[in-house]
Amino acid sequence: MRAGIAVLVAAYVLSQFYRAFLAVLAPVLGVEIGAGADDLAVASGVWFLAFALAQIPVGWALDRIGPRRTASVLLGIGGAGGAAVFAMAQGPGAVTVAMALIGVGCAPVLMAAYYILARTYPAAVFGTLAGVMIGVASLGNIAASLPLAAAVEAFGWRQTLWVLAGVTGVVALALGVLVRDPPKVEGAAGGSLMDLLRMRALWPVLVMMAVCYAPAVGLRGLWVGPYYADLFGATAEQIGQATLVMGVAMVLGSFAYGPLERVFGTRKWLILGGNAGVLLCLVALALWPVVGGWVTLALMAGVGFMGSSYAMVIAHGRAFIPPHLVGRGVTLLNLFGIGAVGIAQVVTGRIHAALAAGEGGAVAAYQGLFVFFAVMLAAGLVVYAFSQDRTD
Repeated sequence: MRAGIAVLVAAYVLSQFYRAFLAVLAPVLGVEIGAGADDLAVASGVWFLAFALAQIPVGWALDRIGPRRTASVLLGIGGAGGAAVFAMAQGPGAVTVAMALIGVGCAPVLMAAYYILARTYPAAVFGTLAGVMIGVASLGNIAASLPLAAAVEAFGWRQTLWVLAGVTGVVALALGVLVRDPPKVEGAAGGSLMDLLRMRALWPVLVMMAVCYAPAVGLRGLWVGPYYADLFGATAEQIGQATLVMGVAMVLGSFAYGPLERVFGTRKWLILGGNAGVLLCLVALALWPVVGGWVTLALMAGVGFMGSSYAMVIAHGRAFIPPHLVGRGVTLLNLFGIGAVGIAQVVTGRIHAALAAGEGGAVAAYQGLFVFFAVMLAAGLVVYAFSQDRTD
């Protein structure tokens, strides 16, 4: 079981990498295949939407088939295959298709791990273990910053993608060999998503899932690159440094939420407080979009650190889900979290295009992005404030 968890972490490293690497590739893709920031916003959004839509069949497969075959097959076909399509891309359309395939390939990885954790370890430590896994796997987020920029500079982006396709295929094969399915739970064949949706205690948690992840991953996964390039004239190396700082902040935040839950004895108010801090950072970025230097970098890091409550929100929702619905329950939560990011990426792409063409130009375009994320998060916080607190 430990070897299986280890290789699932390795697979999730790749998942974190693929959702964040477009920010660094944006300049070179724009020059070589004509993929602008708005095209990449659509491609990024498609990754998250494909990932989210796959959650429903993935949840069914986890409960019925088990995590081993579900994760290994999808990562091998979608993840490795999508990376190969990306390496051969000749235009923005091919990049979008590749990102859709990669999104489907990455869809079962974290949920397979959470399924095993939920079935194998005490519920009281689920939130901490879930956060630790995201924190460790966020090395992929870091790899998709300065190290990726260096690899692209040294070997070229197509060669780098071919290597990633090979690595993804090897990890998929390892999943099939090393992951062990936990014992079936009596009644796992019964139940449905409707049973989950009838649990009113889940509703505000699902809303929180839909807003807590989008600002951090939306900015880190795409917009921080064009933002630094358009408003500060940053080079690829400087963008790599900015994304590295934000990625490290997200790693630290993922590790911090679990221990903080034990310190304060609450999930609801910890999540509310952390995301209220994200809201303040977004408002500051909207008010002072061109301040630059350490101020902008610190605000981006603040969004990354405090916006890493994803695993804790999953744990909050998990506390209401009966054992025989764990697979479908965690994937439902993930659908709301990832699906909202996909929608947000598409919407912010259109906001950016519309405002950039107006009188305010690039400054107004990025202010619009920050305002959108702030309003989205503020609305979610209001709903979540009425949620029922629950720890294990």
